[in-house]
Order: sequence, then C-alpha cells, then structure tokens
Amino acid sequence: MLVRLLYASRAVDTSKEAIEAILSQSRAHNTPHGITGILCYGSGIFLQAIEGGRRAVNELYSHIQKDPRHKDVELLHYEEITERRFGGWTMGQVNLSKINAASVLRYSETPDFDPYSVSGKVSLALLEELMATAAIAGRP
Repeated sequence: MLVRLLYASRAVDTSKEAIEAILSQSRAHNTPHGITGILCYGSGIFLQAIEGGRRAVNELYSHIQKDPRHKDVELLHYEEITERRFGGWTMGQVNLSKINAASVLRYSETPDFDPYSVSGKVSLALLEELMATAAIAGRP
C-alpha cells in the first residue's frame, strides 16, 4: 500500500553543506527503499513530502523525528494513495526563498511561506504547483 506523508520541521543547521548532506543521505537511503519525494527549505524551515510503501514511509518519518538536524517536527498530512505525485524524484529540492512571491502568495498570507500556519493540503498544493512549473531542482 502506497502512502504520502507531508511534514514540516525547523533546521538546526541551515548551511549549504548541511542541506546538501541531508539531500545526499536522503537520495542514498530512499532509492533502495522505494521512497520518492521532495524537500523544500527556506528561512530555516523544511517542508518535505515523502511517498512509498506504508512501512518504509512510517520508518523514515520516525527516524526524521529523532534526527538531531531537525526540531519542531510536525506532521501536516498523511494519506493512502493510489499513485505517486513525486514518483520521478528520489528527492527533489526547492529553495523556498528563491521562488516567485506571487506563487507563494496564492497559498500564504505573506510572501514568506510558513507551513506551520497553513493546512497540509495547502502545503501539498504549493508543492504540486512547484513541480508543475519546474521549480524543483535535483536529480530525478
């Protein structure tokens, strides 16, 4: 059974090296476990969607909750799915501070997107728009 999980967290270390390390580790772990997704970051916040088998996704989320690189980990959305939305990405990435403010304002009260202040469905809609407009970088 496939599931999609969306969470937000605050980064302990926001350096480029720390973000690259998280992405590299995610890609190495996710491929053999059948996990796909997207990681957004900006203003010290991570917003991540992960998809895959229920057990693999649940185990990964449990690990993220204990990961010292994250704090204030909050589950925003969890659902059983019939198909992946981010299936082409082992872990795509988006720097939220570099996307068009008009895109963010469609889903947020301010140009600085805060996933803690909107519903999980709103955050997921923003991710889908970013994917549709090719704002996602990284290795498919």
